[in-house]
Amino acid sequence: MTHPASVPNLSFFRRIPIAIGAFFSILSDAGFAGRVLGLSAPAAPAPTPAPTPAPTPAPVLLKEAGPDAALQLLGLLQREARLIDFSQEDLSGYSDADVGGAARVVHEGCRKVLREHFSLVPVRTEAEGSRITLAPGFDAQAVRLTGNVVGQAPFQGSLSHRGWRAAEVRLPRVASGHDLTVLAQAEVEL
Repeated sequence: MTHPASVPNLSFFRRIPIAIGAFFSILSDAGFAGRVLGLSAPAAPAPTPAPTPAPTPAPVLLKEAGPDAALQLLGLLQREARLIDFSQEDLSGYSDADVGGAARVVHEGCRKVLREHFSLVPVRTEAEGSRITLAPGFDAQAVRLTGNVVGQAPFQGSLSHRGWRAAEVRLPRVASGHDLTVLAQAEVEL
């Protein structure tokens, strides 16, 4: 495993395929989702007199996720949104208006893929910005605490993001022997 200090700072577009792979691993593997949640948890602030630390999750067993679903989604995003073409393009020579126009096409295609192949619902139904209370035993895999996290639930705070949950996944069936690593065929004009 690569040590975090040796990983280069990746650009936004280089991180997209990584995020897509992680997305499907999170959906298909509760253990992996828990580990990701642990990675994104904020560091505990310096202790103040007599605070009770938040409970830590139990260790999670690691399981290797297969790449097939991630590759299939990446292929769909390429076909409908030209996501790979867009992310591999050097945008430094284009104006912001040109990039914005291309981003609109990518956005529309990505949105189409998400709507056709997923039923997405918010994790929390309250409006963003509203004050909420998290009772003891709240689902820590569905809700991430940020800010000054000390003590035990109930926690009161402001909902900064409602979150997303995949209620249904409808990826197309793949023929036996289909090479999912070919995300977009090379094109040869005759």
